[in-house]
Amino acid sequence: MTSIAAVRKRLGSLVVAPVPGAPAGALSVAPASEQEAARIMEVASEYRLPVLVLGGGTHQGYGAPVDPVIVVSTHNLQTLEWRPDDLTATVGAGVGVADLEQRLVEGGQTAVLPEDPGEATVGGVVAAGISGYRRLRYGPTRDRVLGMTLVTGDGRIVRAGGTVVKNVSGYDLSRLAVGSFGRLGIITAISLKLWPRPQSIATVVGVLPEKALEATYRPLAVLEVDGQGSVVVGGHPAMVQAEVDVLGGESLPGAVWPAPLQSPFRCALRVPARLVRQAVEHVPPGWSYRAAFGVGEVRMGAEDPDVAALSKIREWAESVGGRLVVEAASDDLAFDPWGTAPSTVGIQRRLVAAFDPAGIVNPGRLPGGI
Repeated sequence: MTSIAAVRKRLGSLVVAPVPGAPAGALSVAPASEQEAARIMEVASEYRLPVLVLGGGTHQGYGAPVDPVIVVSTHNLQTLEWRPDDLTATVGAGVGVADLEQRLVEGGQTAVLPEDPGEATVGGVVAAGISGYRRLRYGPTRDRVLGMTLVTGDGRIVRAGGTVVKNVSGYDLSRLAVGSFGRLGIITAISLKLWPRPQSIATVVGVLPEKALEATYRPLAVLEVDGQGSVVVGGHPAMVQAEVDVLGGESLPGAVWPAPLQSPFRCALRVPARLVRQAVEHVPPGWSYRAAFGVGEVRMGAEDPDVAALSKIREWAESVGGRLVVEAASDDLAFDPWGTAPSTVGIQRRLVAAFDPAGIVNPGRLPGGI
């Protein structure tokens, strides 16, 4: 009996039909609890089979992942414990971000997680460490995670942090998992800090690019700018309306982007916040982009990227203490997704080995081929 046949037999009812985004030939499984996830990882670790943890599939382009033998879908992890009086919630990793926000609207609250694209799950956003355009006001995602349940690469169930804002229970291991791209294990549930929903958010479209960039000098209102004349503003209604009047263009309610970055090639240019306007100047002609002013990130997209142009952008970014990270690209693009490995890569390897001794969970997703 082959190893994959043995795994299929041992996991039994956890095996499901191939899930969207799963590579051809991979075995798809869908745990509905942390105990089932632990069982899956125990078996996978025993046979040393590479595992891909898959939520909405919206952040699968990072790094240089190894082809998986087992795909663990989080879509059955759908728990939600909402504590509106405490402004906290514990959410299953498979809950869609848009679905969570729709539920929280009832209480006038928000988890402040990015909803674009709409298929993103809470677990996927946390694992990828994506903060979205509201990071300037609410802080990065890692600061909004109060705790989580994590199943390690060898099947141990680890509970880190807590479910309350003021928590002094020990080391906050949940911060290690935020932005780890699943290399430490399967995140099955996350406890989040919630916020009152903003009084007003609007998107102004049809703004001249020069005027949009000028608006970033007024950071109390402007949250994000793209390269097609769209600006997201938020805050007190009077402040938002004043900014809309200055920008001109057409005002739409909410944070609405007319053209999300869906190019075949996508990357993120991350620099110190004070240099983000210079970063915008490094966007090649014809590329789409979104600039998150105040947090120092410019996300870019292109149909057919030029490696020489990418190398020039990365050289500038690293010279000012930043990074250029590839988010999605074709397999034949001869360009390293991460660039120069950080000085902390040795520490990262030791941390991953402690949580995933067999090195099977999402291998290749971190800098240095970790």
